[in-house]
Amino acid sequence: MQLTGPKSSRSKSRPEGLAERIYQQLKDDIFSFRLLPGDRFSENDIADRMDVSRTPVRQALFWLEHEGYVEVFFRSGWQVRPFDFDFFEQLYDLRIVLELEAVKRLCALPPSLQPLQLAGLKAFWIDQPQLEDGQLVSRYDEEFHMTLVAAAGNAEMARIHRELTEKIRIIRRLDFTKGERVNATYKEHASILLAIIHQQTEEAQRQLHDHIAVSKAEVRKITLHMLHRARAESDEGNPS
Repeated sequence: MQLTGPKSSRSKSRPEGLAERIYQQLKDDIFSFRLLPGDRFSENDIADRMDVSRTPVRQALFWLEHEGYVEVFFRSGWQVRPFDFDFFEQLYDLRIVLELEAVKRLCALPPSLQPLQLAGLKAFWIDQPQLEDGQLVSRYDEEFHMTLVAAAGNAEMARIHRELTEKIRIIRRLDFTKGERVNATYKEHASILLAIIHQQTEEAQRQLHDHIAVSKAEVRKITLHMLHRARAESDEGNPS
């Protein structure tokens, strides 16, 4: 197990600020495979690594526990929650419902009323040169889908979608360790966007459903070997 995080003075930061920093760092460690599902650690491990007291560490861990990223064991410390395949598939089902509804609403708008976000997406995914870095593309992939939902105009729907997007981030990043996913993502995003812009509701929804279904299918393929390989690749890209 590896824990990363900048060192700072214990006395010069407010506890709330420290807890927030630790919370964000641990979440990034999970998403970047430095902490894997099933990894165990203690509050002292994190406190020593980040040069802080246990109080903000405990607060950060309670936040992460509430969000479902870690779990605590009486007298034996903390653990990154193991993969719950059924849970992830349910999140993907909810994601499909939200995004299909967003596409339906966007397609109902005449060209003169289409939100500017669509033009921004078109510029990136169709007009600009293609990026090759899979992990960078995975972040833009998240932004693509969140932008579609936000552009539909329902703030509460967008909030729920943002939260589930974060929860499935680790699967997305695993998916984008495969080179072919970059080309496929560009092609599929472009096709979905053009269908929306041309108000082809059924076609846009069909393509979007198929696009998400590919990622959903990867959930059951995740193995411990894949996670450890992703961690090794992350270490190579971020030498300490």
